[in-house]
Amino acid sequence: MASTETRPAPLPTGLPGLFDPLFVADPYPTLAALRRTSPVHFDPANGLWLVSRYADVRSVLLDPATYLPDNAQHSVTRLPVSVLRTLARAGFSLPPALANNRGADHADLRRLVMRFFNAERVAAAVPMVERTASEMLDALRPRYAVGDSCDLAAEYARLLPCRVMMRLLGIEGISADTLAAWSDASLELFYGRPPAERQLQLAEQVGAFHQWLTAQVSAATMTDGLIGGLRRYRRPDGTPLDAATAVAVCFFVFIAGQSTTGQLISTALLRAVEDPQVWARVAADDGFAEAWVEEILRREPPVTTWRRVTARETELSGVRLPAGAQLLLMLMGTGSDPEVFEDPGRLCPHRENIRHHLSFGAGRHRCLGASLARTEAAVALRAAARALPDATLAEPGSPPTMLGLLSFRAPLDVVVRRRSGGDRAPGARPA
Repeated sequence: MASTETRPAPLPTGLPGLFDPLFVADPYPTLAALRRTSPVHFDPANGLWLVSRYADVRSVLLDPATYLPDNAQHSVTRLPVSVLRTLARAGFSLPPALANNRGADHADLRRLVMRFFNAERVAAAVPMVERTASEMLDALRPRYAVGDSCDLAAEYARLLPCRVMMRLLGIEGISADTLAAWSDASLELFYGRPPAERQLQLAEQVGAFHQWLTAQVSAATMTDGLIGGLRRYRRPDGTPLDAATAVAVCFFVFIAGQSTTGQLISTALLRAVEDPQVWARVAADDGFAEAWVEEILRREPPVTTWRRVTARETELSGVRLPAGAQLLLMLMGTGSDPEVFEDPGRLCPHRENIRHHLSFGAGRHRCLGASLARTEAAVALRAAARALPDATLAEPGSPPTMLGLLSFRAPLDVVVRRRSGGDRAPGARPA
């Protein structure tokens, strides 16, 4: 191996850390600085190597032999003994299944899950998604019509994907609110930095979620859908899939299908309703909602980072990485890489390379639910713009509260009201 630097150049001083509220509110200056000055940068505060350029992130994702997925679902912060005991009492276990699986059965499990989220099934589900969105918006409309505000993030975007998932997979006997709360708790526990007391509360919810999934996987009545498919699955040697791995598959699919899709919908709604011209085009122009969602995925995706670990010493962008180096792939930063996307700060729904972003990953671990997420987000956005054509932000110019986990970012509130005649909303006009 040629001689290389062993440490990257330092970041410019004064930039916020990954969990700093300033970074959560506006990560773009930090991401741009990383790309320019230190594209493979060691962050001692988190023990992670930050990889920020599009070409580097793509090369990592496409080389699963050198960059392993083993750490993809590790907790960001060390869990205290009290939390570990709470999880242990619930029987919590997440053996390698999908995102963190480099084993021989990964491809088979992936194919099994993909049967339930392929393009044909997603297309067939569109009328159901439209009905679900319409039902939820109808419930909001009476309050909205009399001038009250509605939170499209909390009351619509967060729960719509959960209800869709339940209908797709035949889940009954539990509320969407409960499943969404469990999913959100899982993300916060494993990807956030909650204080110890909060960690314990989250662990109790995560344990309850895992116990419910275990009961579903074990139920003799679950013979259809994803869970039925997992029960029928046989490994290459003819043995059935163990319950712990089946639960791990469901754990990942439920969270990805609920929380991250809801986060995408919330961001797409926020950025569209900021500009009345965009809101009107979403409602009126065929295909515009889909193009808008794609630009949101490029510029402001819900999954902002993902992790890999080096299998051996290697070199990336002139930086030598030791074996076992923990990498954080800055997916959000790659969507704004000017080497790939012209004028990346501008939302331009009809740019030529609109689908070249890496927000769903790449290679053998590319997101299984990409088609469903795109479709749900576009349907949800279009339905809201048509149902609430005169919507505007209740407090224009006031920044929303943002979810700020290591790998997930989205507005927690998108509060809208009816627009009066004199209202004007800020926002760039799309090309």
